[in-house]
Amino acid sequence: MARSAQWEAMFAGAPGAPGGPGGVGTDSGGRMRLASAGGTGGPGGGSGAPDIQFSKSPWSSAGGVAGELRTGTAGALADLESASEGVTKGTEGFGATAALEEIHASWKDRLGTVRDECGRLGGVLKTVGKDFGETDVQVGQDVKAAAPAPKNEGR
Repeated sequence: MARSAQWEAMFAGAPGAPGGPGGVGTDSGGRMRLASAGGTGGPGGGSGAPDIQFSKSPWSSAGGVAGELRTGTAGALADLESASEGVTKGTEGFGATAALEEIHASWKDRLGTVRDECGRLGGVLKTVGKDFGETDVQVGQDVKAAAPAPKNEGR
C-alpha cells in the first residue's frame, strides 16, 4: 500500500478527512485549519479570541534567575576551594585523605557544570524573551498595517 493510500485509509471517515464530515482538521471547503481555531466567529470558524498570549517578562525573569544562580554557584565553588585548602597536608597515605580528594574533585566538577549551565541558560532565556518581545511588536504592527480602514457609514 502506498504511503498516501495508507494515510487515506487511516483517516477515512475521520472529521475533516476527504469524504468525511467537516470538523477538526479542515474547514467546510476542505482547507486545513488549526485545531484551536474552532468556534463560530470567523470565516475559518475561529472565535476571534486570542489562542496564544505572550509576555516577555517570564522569559527575562527566568534568565535573570539563572544568572543569579550562576553567580551563587560560582561563589559556592570559590568557597569550596578556600575551605579545602590545606585539608590534606600532612595526611598523605591515609584512606580518608584519598576520599576527601575524591569528594572535593566530584563537587568541584558538579558545581562547575551547574555554574556553566546556569550561565548558558541565562543567556538563552533572555534572548528568547527579547526575540519574542520583538516578534510580538512586529506582528502587532503588521496586523494593524494590514487591517482594512474603518468604513465611514454616515457619509
